[in-house]
Amino acid sequence: LGMFSELKFPVPWGHVAAKAWGPSEGHPVLCLHGWLDNANTFDKLIPLLPRGRSGSSGWLVLCGWAAYHTLSLSGCYYVAMDFSGHGLSSHRPAGCPYHFLDYVTDVRRVAAALQWRRFTLMGHSMGNFSLSYCFISPQFCFLYPEMVDKLILLESLGFLLAPEDNEAWLKSKRRVIDRLLSLEAKQQTPKARSPEAALQRLLEANSHLTAEGGAILLQRGATETPAG
Repeated sequence: LGMFSELKFPVPWGHVAAKAWGPSEGHPVLCLHGWLDNANTFDKLIPLLPRGRSGSSGWLVLCGWAAYHTLSLSGCYYVAMDFSGHGLSSHRPAGCPYHFLDYVTDVRRVAAALQWRRFTLMGHSMGNFSLSYCFISPQFCFLYPEMVDKLILLESLGFLLAPEDNEAWLKSKRRVIDRLLSLEAKQQTPKARSPEAALQRLLEANSHLTAEGGAILLQRGATETPAG
């Protein structure tokens, strides 16, 4: 497991970089680094993982590095990604904040690019107790439990929400991520429409608009093509 390969996954602002160890047909394990780190966080850990893979599912919390020998995850394909703006991954456009939910979305993007429907998630740090919403691995597991067979936490306390907030947070955040990725997958060349057709489309999508109001908005909201 000492040898690794470099990977790149396209995203709208560039690419997400990653490094991978082991056979690509092995059990998939996605490794997430901590605050201001990068994929090299796992360079020393992954070669030390023991042989054989446990068949049971569950949660495993490692406090520090002393519990490596308890892992049973070899015969695996390990992919350690650089979060956006970290390591060799592209930075987000200038002026765009790095929100923690965006990192969760990046994990979903990488899993989709790898065509992983179910995998083990191993995450290190990313936050502290007072900022438990910063923990990316538990957030992803909470939002997409059907995709995670094991969650391994290194120096992390998990994801904490008030019980009364669980359902609303889950529905709203998952809807945001799924909708965004759905729109990205459907990206097409903008359609050219006649002024009349553009106005009709705008009115169909905004039932509160009058034809006069729509025409006023289109003066600044549409661009004339060379063909007119």
